[in-house]
Amino acid sequence: MSRQVATILFPLHERLKGHDSVARMGALEGSQWWSAGSLQNHRLAGLKSLLEYAGCHVPYYRSLFREIGFDPRAMNQLSDLQRLPLLSKAIIRANDLKSEVAGPLKRYNTGGSSGEPLIFFMGRSRISHDVAAKRRATRWWGVDIGDPEIVVWGSPIELGAQDRLRLIRDKLLRSKLLPAFEMSPARLAGFIREIRAFRPRMIFGYPSALAHIAEYAKASGQRLDDLGVQVAFVTSEMLYGEQRAQISAAFGCSVANGYGGRDAGFIAHECPSGGMHISAEDIIVEIVDAEGHALSAGEPGEIVVTHLATADFPFIRYRTGDIGILDDAQCQCGRGLPMLKEIQGRTSDFVVAADGTVMHGLALVYIVRDLAGVKQFKIIQESLELTRVQLVTDAAFDTASLILIEQGFKARLGSEVRIVAEQVARIAPEKSGKFRYVVSHAVMPGIGTIPASPRQPQTCETR
Repeated sequence: MSRQVATILFPLHERLKGHDSVARMGALEGSQWWSAGSLQNHRLAGLKSLLEYAGCHVPYYRSLFREIGFDPRAMNQLSDLQRLPLLSKAIIRANDLKSEVAGPLKRYNTGGSSGEPLIFFMGRSRISHDVAAKRRATRWWGVDIGDPEIVVWGSPIELGAQDRLRLIRDKLLRSKLLPAFEMSPARLAGFIREIRAFRPRMIFGYPSALAHIAEYAKASGQRLDDLGVQVAFVTSEMLYGEQRAQISAAFGCSVANGYGGRDAGFIAHECPSGGMHISAEDIIVEIVDAEGHALSAGEPGEIVVTHLATADFPFIRYRTGDIGILDDAQCQCGRGLPMLKEIQGRTSDFVVAADGTVMHGLALVYIVRDLAGVKQFKIIQESLELTRVQLVTDAAFDTASLILIEQGFKARLGSEVRIVAEQVARIAPEKSGKFRYVVSHAVMPGIGTIPASPRQPQTCETR
C-alpha cells in the first residue's frame, strides 16, 4: 500500500494542486551528491535569476536596487548578495513584496510565537520546493509518503469544507493528525490509544508534545516501542538532549531534528550520520553579526536566509531571529550539502544578566528541570530587573526548592535581580500549540557577543 501511495496517489494529489514537487524531489535526490563546485554554480545561477526577476517585477526590490545601484546581472559570486540590506518582518509589513506578474498565490501567516506574526504569500513553485526538500529528508531515514504517519501538531481538527477535504487527503496518504493544544492526562491517554491502533512507521511533531506523550506512557506503564516506529521527526521548537532521549526510548526509534519555518522555508534537516544539512539547492544561509556583516564558519550569529524559489514573494536575506553557527566540515554520509553546526535557538531563547552578559536560557533551565516534583516549567525574563518562573508541581515538590531556584537564578543573572517563582495549575502553550521553556523580553546586546553553547539544534515548521 505504501508504494502505491508514493508512486500513484501522492503524484496525482500534487498534479491536481499544480505542484511539481515530484519532479523536483527527483532532482534533489541527485543534487545532494554534487561536488561543492557544482552546487555553488547551481546556487549562483538560481540567485541571479531570483534577483533579476525581483528587480523587474517586485516593486520593493525594483525601488531598492535603483536606490543602491545594484545590478544582479553583474554578480559573479554568492558573496555579492551581501551588498543588499537585510529583510525583516517590519519591512515586509510596510512594503509591497508581491510580484506584479505572479501566478496564483496562497496566503500564509506565522504563528507569532516571537511576538511578531507575519502575513505573506507563496506561489506554487515555492510550495513545491519545500514539499520536495521535506520529502527528500524523510527518505534519508528509510520512510516515505504513504508509510503510516502520526502528526502531533498545533492545528485543531475542525469540520469546515477545507478541513474535511484535508481529513480525506490524510486518510488516503495514511497520515493521522493529533491536535497538540492540550496535554491533559485524559488527552494523553487518548493519544496513546490512537497511536497503538494506528501503528505508525514515523511520527512528526513538536519535541515537547512527543516528550509529554513519552513521559505519560512510561508513568502509566504503557509500551510504544513495540509498534515498529522507524523515526520521530521533531520540529518547530528547541530540541533538548533529554527530550531526544525520552522520545527515542519510548518509541524505540531514532529522533531526527529539522530546522526551518513557514516563512523561511525548509532550511536544514538531520541525516542518520548526525549532520544538519542545509537544503542548499534552494536555500542560501548566512550567519551575520549585529551590524548584518557575514561571519565565517564557527562563529555564532543570526541566521539569515535567501530562498531561491520565492520569486512571487521574495525572501532575500531574511532575518529569522534565530542564532546559529555554520559548519565547514564534510558529513560522514558523503552528501555535498553544507551543514549547520549549531542552532542555538531564537534570540528570545537567550537571557541577559544585569551586567549585560548574554547566556543561553539553558543556564536557567538546568537549575529547574532536575528539581524533584517539577512536572512542567516556563521561565520569562520580563526585564533585566525581573524574571518569573512558572511551575507545575506534584506532591514530591519541596517548597524549599523555591529558594534554590531564587539562589541559582541570582547567581547567574545578578544578586539584585528580582526572581518570582510561582506554582500554577497549568502552563498554556503558545497559540500555535508550541511550548517554549524560556522567553526573554530583555534588550539583548549585539548578536556577535553571544557565546557558543553545546549543540542543541532547533526544529522546523513545514506542515
